[in-house]
Amino acid sequence: MRVYLPSTLPALAAALRAGELDSGLSAGFAVTPTLREWYASGDLEELEYVALTEAARASLRLLAGDPDAPPRRVVLVGEVPEGQVGRSDDHDHPAAVRVLAPVALDAVKAGHVDSADAAADVRAAVAALAAADAGDDDAQFTVDGAEGHELMWYATQELRFLPPDGA
Repeated sequence: MRVYLPSTLPALAAALRAGELDSGLSAGFAVTPTLREWYASGDLEELEYVALTEAARASLRLLAGDPDAPPRRVVLVGEVPEGQVGRSDDHDHPAAVRVLAPVALDAVKAGHVDSADAAADVRAAVAALAAADAGDDDAQFTVDGAEGHELMWYATQELRFLPPDGA
């Protein structure tokens, strides 16, 4: 099962050193039966894009929890056996899943990362998260602004060239 795992550049660097994704990255997003039902008119590519987008939003929350991390969203794409993917209790989005076992790096098939020019909008989105969660429409507009930046695609072998400090 393809799972979209939110991350940060420092967490990615740590995973590359460890050879597997940290257990803190166990929340993910995938094309689930619930997502298929919720988005009935979408084909597989559209459904995968929804899962990727939700993982990118979750990456903003990881960035909020690590103020020293460079302001760039990171989503890792892993192929995880279905038996190691369960229902998420933390997130109510129809694509939300929980990965029940560590994900080895050889199961990571690609990465999606903001370019450096997205940093200001991502930083603003992270700062606006709490207000957006509280229902502030202006703050939500700021959070949505980060999504105006398409994530760049990286092959697995290219991920090691991404600097953990975002430089």
